[in-house]
Amino acid sequence: MTQRVSKLLCIAVAMAATSVAAVAQRPSPSEAQALLQARPELATQVRQRLMTSGMSADQVRQRLRAEGYPENFLDAYLPGGAGNGAAPTSDIVTALERLGISSNDDATVMRTMLRQQPAAANRDASPAVVTVRDDVERTAEQEKASYALFGLSLFRNATSEFIPVMDGPVGPDYRLGPGDELVLILTGEVELAHTLPITREGFIVIPQVGQLSVANLTMSQLEDLLYERLARSYSGVRRGADARTKFSVSVSRLRAIQVFVTGDVARPSSYRVASTATAMTALYAAGGPTEEGTFRAVTVRRGGAVVATVDLYDYLLKGERGSDRRLENGDIVFVGPHGPRVRVTGEVIRPATYELRAGEGVRDALVSAGGFRPTAVTSRVLLTRLVPPAERGVGGQDRVVIDVAAGASGGIASYPSLPLTGGDELRALPISDRVRGRVSVLGHVWNAGSQGFRTGLKLSDALRQAGGLKPDAYLGQVSITRLRPDSTRIQLRTALRDTTGQAANDLLLQEDDEITVFSLTEFRPDRYVAIGGSVRRSGQYPWREGMTLRDLVLSAGGLRAGAYLREAEVARVPEDRRGGHTAVTLRVPLDSSYIGDYVAGVPYPGPLGEATAGSRSTAEVALQPYDNVLIMQQPDWETPRSVVLTGEVRFPGRYTLVSKTETLSDLVKRAGGFTPAAAVDAAYFGRQTAATSFRRGVEMDSTQTVSFERSRVGLALGRAMRQRGSTDDLVLINGDSLDVPSRRSTVEIRGAVNAPTVITHEGKRIGYYIRASGGGALNGSERRAYVIQPNGKIQARQRLFWLIPLDPKPREGATVVVPVEADNSQNVQRIALTVQIVAQTLASIATVLVLLR
Repeated sequence: MTQRVSKLLCIAVAMAATSVAAVAQRPSPSEAQALLQARPELATQVRQRLMTSGMSADQVRQRLRAEGYPENFLDAYLPGGAGNGAAPTSDIVTALERLGISSNDDATVMRTMLRQQPAAANRDASPAVVTVRDDVERTAEQEKASYALFGLSLFRNATSEFIPVMDGPVGPDYRLGPGDELVLILTGEVELAHTLPITREGFIVIPQVGQLSVANLTMSQLEDLLYERLARSYSGVRRGADARTKFSVSVSRLRAIQVFVTGDVARPSSYRVASTATAMTALYAAGGPTEEGTFRAVTVRRGGAVVATVDLYDYLLKGERGSDRRLENGDIVFVGPHGPRVRVTGEVIRPATYELRAGEGVRDALVSAGGFRPTAVTSRVLLTRLVPPAERGVGGQDRVVIDVAAGASGGIASYPSLPLTGGDELRALPISDRVRGRVSVLGHVWNAGSQGFRTGLKLSDALRQAGGLKPDAYLGQVSITRLRPDSTRIQLRTALRDTTGQAANDLLLQEDDEITVFSLTEFRPDRYVAIGGSVRRSGQYPWREGMTLRDLVLSAGGLRAGAYLREAEVARVPEDRRGGHTAVTLRVPLDSSYIGDYVAGVPYPGPLGEATAGSRSTAEVALQPYDNVLIMQQPDWETPRSVVLTGEVRFPGRYTLVSKTETLSDLVKRAGGFTPAAAVDAAYFGRQTAATSFRRGVEMDSTQTVSFERSRVGLALGRAMRQRGSTDDLVLINGDSLDVPSRRSTVEIRGAVNAPTVITHEGKRIGYYIRASGGGALNGSERRAYVIQPNGKIQARQRLFWLIPLDPKPREGATVVVPVEADNSQNVQRIALTVQIVAQTLASIATVLVLLR
């Protein structure tokens, strides 16, 4: 029975945990929006996948609901959605995969992009790992580019801002109209220049010639008309080189026309453009087609009829105007919905999403993508095709893969004109990464790396081509790793006779062999010596054969002032480690030569050893690997210490301590005592405390800086002066300070009181002063109030046997502080949550007991 109850209790707890975890399995709408903020640079790819999926927005939402996702999970990426450039996390990639919008390969690539590390990490990776990572990143970049609509960036570029051209020159086929302005210049027998605006009626007026109707004339037709009319007034005007009067006519100012750009464009509206503008000019002004607009069939309508159909790919792929038509006033440039689109990805020059015209197939898509890269397999491409809706079955039969092979002649021209449909994906495959015909020489040679392989190549030949061995190369063995046909490797080895690279067994190499030459330096352990104590730079230093104690002292920057120059201690690795011995110590002699020329004319502080300054009376001490040297400091040596005395004393200032036992009363006596106005009991005594924390077992480095904080020490200065040697008569240390203020007959009340103030000292207890400041505030804790006495000592309110109050009495110059009541709201919430959990657990146990009965 007991076991059954235990099992039921475990089931109840598991059910409760499962119910809590189930809530987090599917994201809520708010969590879905948060997921869309992770990687902004991938947003376009998700949007393009949805656009090329062949499903409408409603169908996508229905599939999401069927898979257990919120309907608006992908609304930011659907056409017309309020996307803010957010990009997917792995959850959104999984959703696309489960909806059949992304294939397994696409999902793998996207997850790889989400997991990409910073490029700086490649510096620490091995060459093989870097190569694999570069291939993955290159593939991810190609996949990212293939989801971009080809040609869309041309109109989204900030540098493509449309600026209308309102002046000439114009071509001979330019057709004149009202609003244009001409300049006529005659030279020869007659020197004249006329500015001729074309009136609204379409004519110009030339002085001494008359009125000419020029509306709808081209520039070449105008020139013919001028030859005829000017010859009537100027006899020298004729065609040919013998003309005595010549003329030239040009357009000095173009008229503006109004055109309308509508349909799927970024900014549909009416635009005023120059009369020389074409359909491409109007599209630039309107921001180009949207992602839903066509690039292959932009129509120009005039008077209700289509006068031109412009294919923007002629301009984008070939740099040709093609069917780009010059616009006239009132023309309509219409961009309709796009036609079928296919993705071209992989090893092509321009991976992107392309729009196809009727009848275009695999060959045309490859040409639009710029052809194959040098690293592409040109004999075949893979076509992933959406099965027509009428032919789709159940169970994931919506996509098929078709292998499209090139013809016998090879190249793009040999591919069949297999028609493509919307949603198709054309992938150019990469060639193998395998590099043939090489061997690698690694390790301790002058020119390590790969080199070409040839039949009959021997080990000595490969070492010679790598520049030969370095002087410290290990001759005992050279390793050759050989690749077998089944991709396993076998290890071979041989020895070298000398540093010329001549092998004892000059092996015949095979393709893909990897030769490794080792170094004697790599085999040697890192041997060092250490020094600490009274030197300038403590630490470890590399050990060199023949190294002496003097060399180590010089490497450490020399000795500090006050170093003990009679002897030093050296800890050395013992020859016999039995008994748990880890080191043996020995004392070695020093002399004054270790300090060099200390300071000219300044004697060295302390004993110099046996020799006179500058001489070397002791033998050099040879060091062994892993020696630890301790340079001791002279006993009782330190630099002069000082303290600061300010305030109401006769002679304030900075005083140097004369002994290590000098006390506070001694210092005041040296300063001449107090002035009559001194508030002795309100003196402020400060002492510096080190703020640096050290880890246990870590020695402080000589270059480490220690910060200090000044803290007040509460003491009774009056008692220290009366009772010398008492606990208040402190022994002074370096950096101490004493400030004796003037007498104050006030008490300050601050903190959580209604009216913080300063009042005169009345000799009352703490409660009196709190009431004098208006009492404690709503958030004030009067029971925790305390007094800071003038001498720095703190006294709190107490009760004897929880009944009798023992309130402190502030003295002159004291401060009364009422602290803020602690905020217990978080504790209350925590207690409430705990009670709720306990109640739920008890309810579950009660349910189990009822079921048992």
